[in-house]
Amino acid sequence: MSELTLKTGQEGTTGDQFKAYFSRLRAGDMGALPAIAALLILAALFASLSPYFLTLINFANLFVQAATLMMLSAALVFVILIGEIDLSAGVTAGTGMAIFVKLQLGGMNWMLALALAFVLALVTGWVIGSFVARIGVPSFVVSLGFYLAFPGVMLMILGDGGVLRLEVPEISAIMNSSLPVWGGWVLLALCLIVTTAMGLWDRARRTKAGLPSRPISFLILKVGGVAILGGATVAILNMNRSLNSFKPIQGVPLVIPFALTILFIATFMLDRTRFGRHLYAVGGNPEAARRAGIKVARIRITAFMICSVLAMISGIFNVSRIGNVESSAGKAIVLSGVAAAVVGGVSLFGGRGRLAHAAIGAFVIAIIDNGLGLIGMSAGVNWMVTGGVLLVAATVDALARKRSGGSLTRL
Repeated sequence: MSELTLKTGQEGTTGDQFKAYFSRLRAGDMGALPAIAALLILAALFASLSPYFLTLINFANLFVQAATLMMLSAALVFVILIGEIDLSAGVTAGTGMAIFVKLQLGGMNWMLALALAFVLALVTGWVIGSFVARIGVPSFVVSLGFYLAFPGVMLMILGDGGVLRLEVPEISAIMNSSLPVWGGWVLLALCLIVTTAMGLWDRARRTKAGLPSRPISFLILKVGGVAILGGATVAILNMNRSLNSFKPIQGVPLVIPFALTILFIATFMLDRTRFGRHLYAVGGNPEAARRAGIKVARIRITAFMICSVLAMISGIFNVSRIGNVESSAGKAIVLSGVAAAVVGGVSLFGGRGRLAHAAIGAFVIAIIDNGLGLIGMSAGVNWMVTGGVLLVAATVDALARKRSGGSLTRL
């Protein structure tokens, strides 16, 4: 610890912090920077290729389109951080939604039916985690088994037609309704308050523990960035984006506060709790974590359970958006969820990455899907481009890890 740090209780000046950041970049720790660059490049590209990309209605649609994938990629982060994978996350959500809709249509209270869907998620996550942590079966194999089996379960639940319509207005509203104009500004104010409070709380905790803190200017810049970007987003979303002059559509989509709340809770769990620290430790070096007294098996099982629960929320978003549940629900999107996490900078080798990075990666994938659709490209081209982006992201991750001295093999 430097003499300056000891005297000021800060990790150097603001300039020192930026120098340290660029040093990490040179060492290969790029975080979400490649995803942010891809986001900006793709946005500029599609804006030049399609006159509809930067329209108000498409701007709002991007948030709605990205919400399901964002939640699924956030779910997968918990298992990717420990160097595992869950191919069944999407079909687990689809099966849960099939149970929910079937029971609700049969007369059960929709909240109780939804609770039973989450019970399925918890049990599925526990079973997969137990096979992986207790028995030693590779997570790829266990989750692949569920990936293959659950579509059959959905067919049995949904019947010969394979489709059931959602008839719960409260769920349908999540992806199809918006906050009132004033609600967007209230949401922004809450985000600024929470960002400031968490920053000050972190500084207080570090001071109490005798650890140096970053300069207060970093917190000011962070809050200012949230205010500028958030304010611009709310202002745009509050504009009338309806093509029908007799039926205006304006306001922040209702799914945004839902998604932000869930992501905040999950991020808090990863960044500021003992469980989060243990999760990163297990992902970085499971043997060292075991010798440090961390219950590795319990952490792995819990990670799979959290993954399944968050995946179920993505299933709610999906069924809310399309208005029905079908037997193929969740089969394809899980691969896009993995792609979003990796594109966002979450390492497939475990131990590195953040939920915010996965959210950025989800926006990259959503922009690819949205932009290619607007310029008339086929679904085949969409999958090819997404696969190419994933391959590039995985290569960057491997090279960055190799450059920083990390091992490409798990202990």
